[in-house]
Formats: sequence, C-alpha cells, structure tokens
Amino acid sequence: MTTSQVILTGFADESANQKTAEQQFSAFAALGLEYYSIRFIDVGNGIKNVMELTKAEIAKLRTLEGEYGLNVSSLGSPIGKVKLLDQEDGTKNRFVPFKKYLEKDVSKACELAHAFETKLIRGFSFYHPKGTDPKDHIAQAVDQLGQIAEACHRSDLTFGLEVEANLIGQNGDILAEIHKKVNHPAMMLIFDAGNLVCQGYTPDEVYDQYVVMKPGMGWMHVKDYKITKPVGEKGHIDEDALKNFVPSDLGDSAYERIMRDFALSIPKLEKKLKKRGIPGVFCDLEPHVKGGGQFGGFSGPDGFGVALRGFCRVLDFAGVGYHLRDFEDVIAARGF
Repeated sequence: MTTSQVILTGFADESANQKTAEQQFSAFAALGLEYYSIRFIDVGNGIKNVMELTKAEIAKLRTLEGEYGLNVSSLGSPIGKVKLLDQEDGTKNRFVPFKKYLEKDVSKACELAHAFETKLIRGFSFYHPKGTDPKDHIAQAVDQLGQIAEACHRSDLTFGLEVEANLIGQNGDILAEIHKKVNHPAMMLIFDAGNLVCQGYTPDEVYDQYVVMKPGMGWMHVKDYKITKPVGEKGHIDEDALKNFVPSDLGDSAYERIMRDFALSIPKLEKKLKKRGIPGVFCDLEPHVKGGGQFGGFSGPDGFGVALRGFCRVLDFAGVGYHLRDFEDVIAARGF
C-alpha cells in the first residue's frame, strides 16, 4: 500500500494557447487536476500577470474556479526576480529599492494569496550583477529574503524559494545555505530539476543538488531538460534560447531516482505543511515542452497532457500516490 501521496498541480497558463481563464480551467479540469498555480491569465482584458489583476477580475476568477472545480495551489509570483543592486550589467532586469519592494510588491503578493485562498507564494532569490560570483551576494540576499519571509509569516503564508539559473540561488548548494541562514519557518525551498539540467548539471549532480535542498524543501516544480550538446562552464545562461525541455520521464534529471527517494520524505513533510495550513505536498508541473523563457513557458493543452501522463508514470514507478478526478468526483460535482 502506498503511504506517500502528492497533490498534482501545475502552472495553468502553460496549458492554454491564448491564456484565457476558460481555456486554462477547461484543460486542467479535463486532465483531472483539482489545483492550479496562477501566473499569467486573461480574464477578458488581455493577458496579465497575477500581480496586475483587479478586484473585479479576481472575483470573476473565483466564480470560474467554482464552476470548474479548481483551487489555487500557489501564487506564481515573480517576487525576487529583480536586481539585488542598482548596477548596470547589460541585462534588462529591473531594480526596485528594497523598502519600496517590500511595502508594495511583497504586500500585494500576500493580499493576492489571501484573495485566492492559497497559503503559498512562489518566489526567487534576486539577480546578482551579471558576471559576478553569486556567493559574494549571499549575505544581502539572506537579509532581504528574511524580511520577505517575515512579511509572509505575519500574513500566515509560506514563501517558496525556487532554484533557477542567473539568480543568486542558482543551485541547490547556495539555496540550502540561504535557507539555513534565513532560518525562518515561513521560507521553504522549491526544487526544480529542469532548472538545473539546463545549466549543465549531470543526472548525478542534479540528484546531489536535490539531496542538499531536501531538508528545506516545501514543494517541487516538475520540468525536465534534454542536453543535446556539451555544456561549458556553469554560468549565465540565455534563458530564451532554451529549447530542449521534455516530459519528466524523458529528460536528463533522472526523476525516477529523485521521486523514489522523495517518497520516503513525503509523510513527514506533509505533517509539517499541514501545520502551516497547506493541504499537502504539491508537485507543480511547469513543463515548458513547447518552449521556456525567463518569466514563463508554454506547453499547450496537448503538451501539458503529455507532460502530466509522463510524470504520472514516474510516480507509479516510484510508488508515490496521487489523485486525478474520477467518476466519484463527477457525481459529487453533479450534486444529486
């Protein structure tokens, strides 16, 4: 009998050709998913990032969620995807003075999380100046992330720090160090194997990065990558040039190995999360199978279905349980 169970969710904008709310929700309901992470969405006034939504748009989305039987698993916010220092470094990344960022952007993200009744905010570890060593900036990142974690904590929310290229927390080693130094119950780590493979990490190295992140992990993003040519020194990468994202059963992350190990941690992690009001351990699909970039990716309804079925095969292999909508759910939704 399976004792470990995850909750399947995903970035719904990846499943919709025009990113309309109805397309996103139809795709997810048809795939059998009951949760989604909200990032980019068109509620009738053009595509907006979740941070730009109006009260009227939020109200409309809440009604549609009820219609399609969906709940928000996490706010897919861009918090932390700004420059740490006000320095020109040839990138288009913006700089916002931190006090202002905390008062405006972070508090807005907290408000939105409450509006969508989710306990989780996805975020990042700031851009260090391109060409500099991320390790030289850990102290400042720790100070700022600690303040973000505290702001989330005061709102009874949890901030998840995702591993991603070009940020200070570009790998598991640095993120684990940041997590230890911030040492705050409201900050957890988000493992993403695809974000490591695309930087040139081998399957063994990806596993080692997962192991070092595991004590701080709160949930997982699911995407994978296929390395088709030798990768040079791990450094700054052109995120918009990444073209080889694949489903998690076909890539170079060795998800089968990761999930077999993760299965052993799930019951304990689930208890920890439930104490913070989080329903369970989310595996958040962000497949990028039709392309990815700095602020999002795309899979289409077909690609998202392929990616979900691929991950379900991985979970079956690893002996991890999950639930997709079945006839019992349909009967419950009928209400008679």
